[in-house]
Amino acid sequence: MVRPVRLRYPVADIVDARSLVAIGMGPACCALVLDMLANRAIFVGLRPLRVPLPKIQSPSEFQGLAPPLRDGAEPAELPERVFYVAGTDPFIPGVAGRYAKALFELALEQKALDAVRADLDRFEALYRDTPDLQRLVRSPVFTAETQARALSAVLEKAGIGGLAANFLKLVAANRRLFAVPDMIRVFREVVARHKGEVTAEVKLAEPPSEQQLAAIKDALNAVTKKDVKIDVKVDPSIIGGLIVKLGSRMVDSSLRTKLNAIKHAMKEVS
Repeated sequence: MVRPVRLRYPVADIVDARSLVAIGMGPACCALVLDMLANRAIFVGLRPLRVPLPKIQSPSEFQGLAPPLRDGAEPAELPERVFYVAGTDPFIPGVAGRYAKALFELALEQKALDAVRADLDRFEALYRDTPDLQRLVRSPVFTAETQARALSAVLEKAGIGGLAANFLKLVAANRRLFAVPDMIRVFREVVARHKGEVTAEVKLAEPPSEQQLAAIKDALNAVTKKDVKIDVKVDPSIIGGLIVKLGSRMVDSSLRTKLNAIKHAMKEVS
């Protein structure tokens, strides 16, 4: 009796429906082929498929972050989603925490905290406004080599270089690009803690004027007795007013919330 052989790579990794369409096979044919390949009985007696992966050297300053390769296969570490509770330290747990901490220590050593933070802020803004870049970062379909090549072109065009660029390229080579948004967020929080800065997220229905921004900043500085950095987010759905998040505290004075409160009050009366 021949023992079934378990494939090293999922069928979806070997056969891409988009590739089948590119060579002239329509969607119906793609579905037929994929259904056929999903039947593992046809692979009985076949030897496992081995696809050689490119050997990627990690920059010396980031040694220790590169995950080990076993038998030519990449480590199957799943994306981590970390939930933070007020009062806990959000800087250590998970993939994002390890990478952000390593980048912070290196940037601190090279006295490049502000430069790295500015480069990462620029990349984050580009990521937020570019759907194609979001797909490159999030999709598991792209290989590490493809992600690294595309990312290098994006960084060069955006004028992002130095330590921040090397860090992002390493993250892509290590197949951790999906966690970059969290890495940037944690890095920013670590730098703010190191510098004694306080950041408040202010959400408004439309972009504020300079006078409005100054008034909000003065009010927050008076409350916290610190120099507060304001992160402005525009959300038309709140209709008017603003929502302020400062640490674990939130003040919601949006018109949307007030209207909802009036609607619930009127329901109770009727």
